[in-house]
This record gives sequence, C-alpha cells and structure tokens, in this order.
Amino acid sequence: MRPGLLRTAALVLGMGLGTLVPRAHAAAAAIPWLVMGMLFVVFLDTRLTRAALRGSHFVLLAANVALGFAAWGLGWLVGGRDAALAAFFAGIAPTATAAPVVTSFLRGRVEYVVTAFLVTNLAVAALLPALLPLVLGRTAPAVFAAVLGSVGWVVFAPMAAAWLLRTAHPGAAAWPRRLRDVSFGLWVAVLFLVTANGSHFLHSHPELAAGTLGRIAAVTAAACAANFALGRLIGGHEHAREASQALGQKNTSLTIYLALAYASPLVALGPTCYVVWHNLWNSWQIHRARQP
Repeated sequence: MRPGLLRTAALVLGMGLGTLVPRAHAAAAAIPWLVMGMLFVVFLDTRLTRAALRGSHFVLLAANVALGFAAWGLGWLVGGRDAALAAFFAGIAPTATAAPVVTSFLRGRVEYVVTAFLVTNLAVAALLPALLPLVLGRTAPAVFAAVLGSVGWVVFAPMAAAWLLRTAHPGAAAWPRRLRDVSFGLWVAVLFLVTANGSHFLHSHPELAAGTLGRIAAVTAAACAANFALGRLIGGHEHAREASQALGQKNTSLTIYLALAYASPLVALGPTCYVVWHNLWNSWQIHRARQP
C-alpha cells in the first residue's frame, strides 16, 4: 500500500476507533502533552524571524474573527442559540497546534504556518475576553487568564525546549525529517482521543434530538469549507496551501475547553464536529500529496 493511502487509513481508523471506544475519553488529559510533542518536533528546525511575518498573516487573523461571527449568525438562522454558540466556538478557534505538522506532510512552508499559529493564537486569546460576552450574554472575567495560560503552556514550553536543545546540539535541527512518522502517530492519537471524547458525550446524553446534532454538524461543515476556501484566496499564488491550512485547521481543543467552561457540552459538540471535518479534508490532502 502506498504511503499516502496508509496515512489516510490511519486517520480514518483513529476517528473510527474513537467513535467505538468512548471510554477512552478518560485519557483526554493526554491531549495537550501529545500536541506539545508534535510542536517540539516542528520547532526543532523552525526559526521564527521578523522576515517571516507577512501582511497576509494579519488578513488571516481578521478573517478568523469575522468567520467566527459569520458562523454564529448562520447558526442562529439554522438552529437558534445552541447551534449559534456551537458554530461560534468552532469558527473562532485560532490556527491549530498541529497545523505546522500537517503542512510539513503537505510539503508546504512550515515557517509561514508557525507564524500564523502564533499570530492567531495570541491575538484570539487577547480578544476572547471581549468577544465571549457578546455571544454568551454575560461577562467572562476568567477567560483571558485561562486562554493565555493554555496557549502559553502548550506553545511556548515546547518552543523553549526545542530552542535549548538546538542551541546545545545544533544537529537536532535535522531530527524532524527522521521523526516525521512519530509526529504523525502523535496526531492520530490526538484525533482518537478527541473523537472518543465526543462519542462519550453522545452516549451519555441519548435524549439529544438528531435534528439538533444534524444542524450543528451542518453549520460547522459549512464553516470548515469557508475557512479552507477563504484561506486559499488570502494566501494567493505564493502561500495558497499554507494560508488555507492556517485558517482551516483550527485549535479546537482550546475552544472545546472554553465551550465546556462557559457554555455547555452540547455547544462543545460544535468544535468537536469541526475536528472531524477538518481532519477528513486533511486526510484527503495528505493522500493527494503522497501521490507520485
């Protein structure tokens, strides 16, 4: 079997097993550590420079916020408050911590996506204390500290560790090419745990109407398609693939936490559904990228 098909099969298998083994949600606390491991590998050969920052990164940030509210509005039209909040928490999520890893699988410019990741995560973290009350209808004074703490730990700890190792041992910059399959394995594990978490919630709440779940799934699918498509337009000819990935693949683990903390488990299904949609698209992209 070709490598592209193997990777696609592994992603589908990870999601399938997560659906079938909801008890695995008990290990969801491992998700940040797995993501940090992926980022550590990415940061080993990625140097952030001022030259890496481009005007399109700020356009991506503006689009990230705008599409979050667009998804919120569409959710209201389709299914009311719960669907609107579910769509908002899916759409407002910044660039995923795994986006640089996926971009490397797609043979894209990792530095561009790393910069987009830092810009969107830090800016969205700073904006959420003002944005969340608008959609929730109440103040959320602890959001800034919680989001900043989560982003700081997940992002800057592996970045600092990679910098220290690369400084002490310059040859470590060549490790990511040899550890590509390890990074992919960590990503499949994250996908398995996130899917298991969503499956556990659905099994625990059989009273949820199929129509409600269908509307949340539909509006988040539309948001996912819009993000990847608009990102490609923003990136232009030079960075179409990278900008599409930066805007389309989202840090849903962050917004799942926020939805659970400030809304409800039903609302948290919005970013959980988004995980499925963006990973299905990523599976197809990786499959195509591996074709000879």
